[in-house]
Amino acid sequence: MKAVILAAGYGTRLQRDVASDRSGRFVHLAGIPKPLLPVGRSALISLWVRALTRSGSVDRIYVVTNALYLEAFEEWASDFTNVQILSDQTKTNEERLGAVACLQLAVKHFSIQDHVVVVGGDTLFKEDFSLTEVQKIFCDVQTKCEDSCLVLSYQCRDEETQKYGILEVEEELRVVCMKEKPLPSETESRRACPCFYVFSERSLPLLDAFLEEKKDAPIEEKDAPGNFVSWLILRKPVYIHQISGRFDVGNLPSYIECDLYFREKLKDVESYMV
Repeated sequence: MKAVILAAGYGTRLQRDVASDRSGRFVHLAGIPKPLLPVGRSALISLWVRALTRSGSVDRIYVVTNALYLEAFEEWASDFTNVQILSDQTKTNEERLGAVACLQLAVKHFSIQDHVVVVGGDTLFKEDFSLTEVQKIFCDVQTKCEDSCLVLSYQCRDEETQKYGILEVEEELRVVCMKEKPLPSETESRRACPCFYVFSERSLPLLDAFLEEKKDAPIEEKDAPGNFVSWLILRKPVYIHQISGRFDVGNLPSYIECDLYFREKLKDVESYMV
């Protein structure tokens, strides 16, 4: 398999928080893209690269960033032999292509003809998450149908349904639909879906169809990768793998929480996510 890490965002909320913080404790984070933020003893994205490499689940890792942060990512990637960087050529948040278009860009640029693990570059998971287990479950659903894809889910609280894409599933853990930020009363499910997907090789051509269908839509409809997943569910079998939770670095408080966990609470750095 191949991995694509989506890292072309501009981190506007986080940078706004850093600029307005008066403590002076976080001035060193100014201008740093979220995937390169120091988390514990390394950059957030480095945790992914090491786990993906050690698990043996992928043989190549592609990182899609933007022109503004390209140099920083190229400097970071010099420490890894299995990582390649691709720029989406944008320089501002207003110009951004959106996550789905960035994934399509990587697939076309690197001529990917393989199953693809897609990772949000500002997301990490709790210690029960295992790439080895994900690979095993993906192989299992592939035996049912070679079109099958796999997504993750974790239980969210009632009041959090309006923040996430919520998956509704049938008995065999096949996804029936994904509701985007529903009211608690609009779904009985509390299965939130983070930005981590395993797309089958056969599903990749549908990126073109989705983006062609959405070519005149607002950027918001093409930006969130969950919108593609929601669309894909109606066309290919998509199954879930349950995890306990995630860290989503969206603003300064969530970054502080994540950094503290990896500094003080992570039990086994070497086997984390492997």
